[in-house]
Amino acid sequence: MAIDLKPEEVSAILRKQLADFDLEGETYDVGTVLSVGDGIARVHGLSNVMAGELVEFPGGIMGMALNLEEENVGTAIFGSETAVREGDQVKRTGTIASVPAGDQLIGRIVDALGVAIDGGAPISRETMRTIELKAPGIIERQDVKEPLQTGIKVIDALTPVGRGQRELIIGDRKTGKTAIAIDTIINQRGEDVYCFYVAIGQKRSTVVQVHDILKRNGAMEYTTIIAATASDPAPMQFLAPYAGAAMAEHYRDNGRHALIIYDDLTKQAQAYRQLSLLLRRPPGREAYPGDIFYLHSRLLERAAKMSEKMGGGSLTALPIIETQANDVSAYIPTNVISITDGQIFLESNLFNAGQRPAINAGLSVSRVGGDAQIPAMKKTAGSLRLELAQYRELAAFSQFASDLDPATRRQLERGARLMQVMKQNVHSPFPVAKQVAIIFAGTNGYLDDIPVDQVGAFEAQLFDALDATYIDTVRLINKEKALTDEVKAALHQTLTEFKRSFAP
Repeated sequence: MAIDLKPEEVSAILRKQLADFDLEGETYDVGTVLSVGDGIARVHGLSNVMAGELVEFPGGIMGMALNLEEENVGTAIFGSETAVREGDQVKRTGTIASVPAGDQLIGRIVDALGVAIDGGAPISRETMRTIELKAPGIIERQDVKEPLQTGIKVIDALTPVGRGQRELIIGDRKTGKTAIAIDTIINQRGEDVYCFYVAIGQKRSTVVQVHDILKRNGAMEYTTIIAATASDPAPMQFLAPYAGAAMAEHYRDNGRHALIIYDDLTKQAQAYRQLSLLLRRPPGREAYPGDIFYLHSRLLERAAKMSEKMGGGSLTALPIIETQANDVSAYIPTNVISITDGQIFLESNLFNAGQRPAINAGLSVSRVGGDAQIPAMKKTAGSLRLELAQYRELAAFSQFASDLDPATRRQLERGARLMQVMKQNVHSPFPVAKQVAIIFAGTNGYLDDIPVDQVGAFEAQLFDALDATYIDTVRLINKEKALTDEVKAALHQTLTEFKRSFAP
């Protein structure tokens, strides 16, 4: 059977198909791996690659261009370098390293690239943020004036932390630095603060312990853990704090509040030193590269309290630095001290003597000061700092003096009791009203006739009484937030009545 074909119909169909034909080709720059080793690949041919751009190796392994040299590009490999071989093709991606952000990260453990490592569902990559972002400018910020309560008496009283502040936690290993950070996270329950804990170069078992403590205390409901453990490559340890900052900035830039812990930046600096030496960058002091200061300043400057025009959100940073033999004058500690708004200095001698948290109140400082305290705490803690300073001075002097006058003995007796008040168990942060009550008791002589070894029992029973019998006093402190005559009268009455019923 013959088919009746009309030439004009065929021509019309061909014309339409030719008009709709779209010649699309995928174009990308390709380079070749010259050498690979120690987490670094040298790639030839990526002449247009940008610094910080992601590149892709065979098998989906990603890398980041760090050194742009004339003949080749020094690239950090994110993942196992054993899968990358000499002669492999490397593709440009045209994107800067980014991580997912948003509420989907709450309660999760992720790596430095935002990939879930807790065995849960994969994390959606719809909302992404670049890990390297410029810190907010001066006009976009406002003064730090809103307290971020840690729940730790000695910190909230003497070295207060405000929302948007960068307060360094510094000390030797095993002096309780991580415990302070964890307690601060636990104390944010119900405060609408989203917490991020960045573990850099730590044992995986340590990360599991931190997760278990936070989960047990109900803190994983508002916390994300970013882990670049000791077994992860140096590029991941270098990148983890920036990834955590990018995730936390999502809340800061949306008018909400976030807290980030970097535990610890000493290990990040060491990972960056390793990378830099492998990339043949010139070493400086202690073999660190010349831009080691910039490494931490561009990270910590991202913590800020934003202006009302910018939404009023905040990102508070608590970086941790490990010292060797209490040497705060070493290179990395002095660098980070100069960037932050104060430091909490933990001393191994105090820790071994049973003073926990082992915070040296003389060397610790908050450059925000009373602005980050409620007026009631500011007024109560004002005399506390002075009395503790006098006690430290007199305690050193009294070691060499056999006979002390009554006034000196009284000061030493009160100082010893105030040191007991400053002690606190781990993972048991206290609300600010209770802190005000016990410090008020110490500075106003209510503990002077209590035996030193009974101060802890006095505090525990007082806190129970405040929860049960004297709840109105707590409500009054929380309502007034200042040491008004009414609050003072209520505290005096409460402490006088309680002291009568106190049974050691």
